Amino acid sequence: MDSLTFTPGRAFLSSNSPAVPWTVVFEDEGLAGYFYACDRSYETQEESILDAMLIYNVGSLEEPTRERIASVQWSRDGQQAVLYLDGSPQALTDFATKQSFCRSDFPNFLDEDASGWRKGSHAWNEEAIKRFEAAIYA
Repeated sequence: MDSLTFTPGRAFLSSNSPAVPWTVVFEDEGLAGYFYACDRSYETQEESILDAMLIYNVGSLEEPTRERIASVQWSRDGQQAVLYLDGSPQALTDFATKQSFCRSDFPNFLDEDASGWRKGSHAWNEEAIKRFEAAIYA
């Protein structure tokens, strides 16, 4: 598990899957925190982003200056990653099924790009997180 202690407004946590070429990135550059699903086989950072999810807006957080812990846990096969903030799951990315889930369900786009990623919904899926955690902690 990769972890980072941070104060909202400035954070960067990158975590590589044991299954090449997947990477996930949690980033907060001031106004908001995002979680990205990436394919590190691409040459540029912009090309590598397969999906992006809003995790929070800094201004909407209770106690926005309180120190927090971000951590990423990978599934045993390296095909799924979960972002935890202070121990609570906030986002799950599934590289095998090309879909992601987050508590904010944002942003959502038309599912018409060539990547095959489902981007029309990022709605939270409690069953998916339960299956992920059951497989990790069983």
